Amino acid sequence: MAQPRVSVIIVNWNGKHLLGECLDSLSAQSFKDHEVVVVDNGSLDGSVAYIRRNYPDIKIVGLPENHGYAGGNNAGIRIASGTYIALLNNDAKADREWLENLLQEAETNLPNVGMWASKVLSFDHPDIIDTVGFLLYPDGVGRGKGRLETDHGQYDQREEAIFPSGCAGLYRRAMLDEIGLFDEKFFAYADDVDLGLRARLAGWGCVYVPTAKVYHKYSSSSSAYSPLKAFLVERNRIWVLLKYYPLESVLASPFFTLNRLVIHLYGALTGKGASGRFSEQHSILNAFFILIKAWYSACMELPDIIRQRRSLKKLRRISRSELYRLLRTFRISAREVALKE
Repeated sequence: MAQPRVSVIIVNWNGKHLLGECLDSLSAQSFKDHEVVVVDNGSLDGSVAYIRRNYPDIKIVGLPENHGYAGGNNAGIRIASGTYIALLNNDAKADREWLENLLQEAETNLPNVGMWASKVLSFDHPDIIDTVGFLLYPDGVGRGKGRLETDHGQYDQREEAIFPSGCAGLYRRAMLDEIGLFDEKFFAYADDVDLGLRARLAGWGCVYVPTAKVYHKYSSSSSAYSPLKAFLVERNRIWVLLKYYPLESVLASPFFTLNRLVIHLYGALTGKGASGRFSEQHSILNAFFILIKAWYSACMELPDIIRQRRSLKKLRRISRSELYRLLRTFRISAREVALKE
């Protein structure tokens, strides 16, 4: 069998109710030279049987337990055959020309580009943007660029992105072979940030492709305001900060974190933003304990994170000024982090 040009990896955990629309959208792609690999993270809802019955041509990797987004994608990438690796969330539906438009951009004469970001729109409200790439706060928190903005063409130009959202992105296999796969320690959330920054340090570029559209049911595969998500986001952003940010940025980060948390507290007290939604479902006291737990967990892995930071020096191909340019160009404000849902 001929090697497919693209391998599309989908990680699933008890998402049988989501898979039909996702997999049907891949069957309908105008670009046919692709394979689909579904990695099932130990689902108990009959997902694997559903795929085998309805989509017999799809490769299935059945894991005995939940290895998270990072471990699941790694398992799929390891058996994938494609020259390019496309990642798609199981709660997303790809536009018919999604892969075609990504590949058209990827196969231009830009060998130093290793990542391509999609235009991700809300599934239920396709005039609302989910993400068009990523932005970073100075303490390592990442957030989708353009999130919740009304789409009136402001992001319809091809341009540089810092890296794709893991919801829907394309990666050059040769790049992954050089820099490695997802850090499975992250489990979920910010693992795409970690991989993207590692690629940028190694000198690989990223292009945003506005014609490559995907429609996403935000956090349908996991609760948008769950304690687990809050814990992973906070813990993992510390690891991102310690692994990739310049030392002076790491030392300055507590001031940025304090500023962000003050605005989060304001949001929780006034019912605004993600903090407001979280406090409605849980409590401000619960949020405080989650922060402490996340900081403790991050510190417990500090020796390994420092070791990884040192090892990344061997991979680094960009200058200090270029890293600062990326962090400055794709910076997000504390208010946008804290007060947007």
